[in-house]
Amino acid sequence: MRSQVLGLAEAAGLHPRMLPLQPRLPWWWMPGKFWPSPLRAVRLKTPPEPLAIGCGGKAAPVLKALRRRGKLTVQIQHPRMDIRHFDQVVVNRHDELTGPNVIVTRTALHRATPERLEAARLQWTDRLAHLPRPLVAVLVGGSNGRFRLEAGEGAALAKTLATMMTADHVGLILTPSRRTGPLVQQALRDALIPLGAQVWDGQGENPYFGMLACADAIIVTADSVSMVSEAVATSVPVLLAELPGRSRRIGAFTDGLRQDGRVRTFAGRLELWPTSPLDDTQAAADILRQRLGF
Repeated sequence: MRSQVLGLAEAAGLHPRMLPLQPRLPWWWMPGKFWPSPLRAVRLKTPPEPLAIGCGGKAAPVLKALRRRGKLTVQIQHPRMDIRHFDQVVVNRHDELTGPNVIVTRTALHRATPERLEAARLQWTDRLAHLPRPLVAVLVGGSNGRFRLEAGEGAALAKTLATMMTADHVGLILTPSRRTGPLVQQALRDALIPLGAQVWDGQGENPYFGMLACADAIIVTADSVSMVSEAVATSVPVLLAELPGRSRRIGAFTDGLRQDGRVRTFAGRLELWPTSPLDDTQAAADILRQRLGF
């Protein structure tokens, strides 16, 4: 959510002040639309800035309250309430939401801009030069209530990646996410490091943008709309590693990208095909500026 808010704000040429929302008990356990006093629930005074951008279900009632106090408001993600409570709403096409104040994108908003990726490429090319080419970057998520990535699934993914390294003679660099469990990380390290892969252990500088910028192909677990969106913003093929579970919305998201020809399902071997970046963040920001008149 932080990445989406910052991505949109930066693309619109703004310099945002971040205000993380931390609802107090008992409001944390209650859907935001039922909060009697949203600003009090998150301990937020009316900020001096004229524009407020929020992301997620708990941001929506706060933005609604701020709009009543004269602020311009932009909601990212489906607000789960009447869209007329906001000046603008930015959603992905899998949200199936339309309206005169709705901006629809094909991917999640993010910060993987061409400029940031180019800077990362210059910074990381020499650091990753020891890895064989083609170089495959692997972005690993974790269990999230809809998809399961526990020890068994992690071992299976590790085995498949190891098979690809051996069969296709590729270099591999992998990063876990905050949701990747320790047993999954251990399985990946045990299977891949002996084959020459580089697996980030969370220490030192985060190689994430460098991986996106320097890879010849990207494999990303299909549980994360954000990671998939950042991956397809690059110019290289993206393969989705499927996980047990189901989400209608995430399924619609990935199906749309398959129809666009931007992603394919990872079947255990490296696949390369002509691709181009798919990123609607700047376009959404341009529409936002035009509609809000700034």
